Amino acid sequence: MKSITINGSQRESVGKKVTKALRDAGKVPCVVYGGEAPIHFSADELSFSKLVYTPDVHTVVIEMDGKKVDAILQDIQFHPVTDRILHVDFYQISEDKEVMLEIPVRVTGNAVGVRNGGTLRIVSRKLRVKALPSNLPDVIEVDITEMKIGEKLYVTVAASDKYTILHSDNEVICQVRTSRTAVADEVADDEEGEEGSEGAEDATEAAAAE
Repeated sequence: MKSITINGSQRESVGKKVTKALRDAGKVPCVVYGGEAPIHFSADELSFSKLVYTPDVHTVVIEMDGKKVDAILQDIQFHPVTDRILHVDFYQISEDKEVMLEIPVRVTGNAVGVRNGGTLRIVSRKLRVKALPSNLPDVIEVDITEMKIGEKLYVTVAASDKYTILHSDNEVICQVRTSRTAVADEVADDEEGEEGSEGAEDATEAAAAE
């Protein structure tokens, strides 16, 4: 999985006045959990743009005061009006300890059912998985090429030896639904077939009468 680096400064004071002063200075107060004790630090708000404003998922290397901490984003709080980042929680990770993370799903291919007039519906755009940090995928790809109208793909198609999917086997990733256009085409074909049969019968009767 891709990783980004955030440069921060460890902080000892965590009161409201200190927090407000940090935000006024364009800094974001943060906490890293999962270690022996929580680590409080702050970083420039711009440092989070590649982590927050993207559909991609990354692990994070937090550099502060000569130390490095590997982590994943756990929670983020935004201002309800300005959407500025107010606070970020991280969770410390290590290579020998599994972590849980939501990974984006990417469908590939052009489904047969869609080419025949059906509509593709994405049900699960992210899947929660559990794995060692080195085995976390950037994205989970699902091939929909062979899907026909009415078919569904379940999370079992995304199974891997590198990670465990934390969803039930009947969780749907996507499905191809029947559209009005597809139904209309099928009815039109049936009606044409019926009219052709009736025309042949009329011609046979006319020939017999002559």
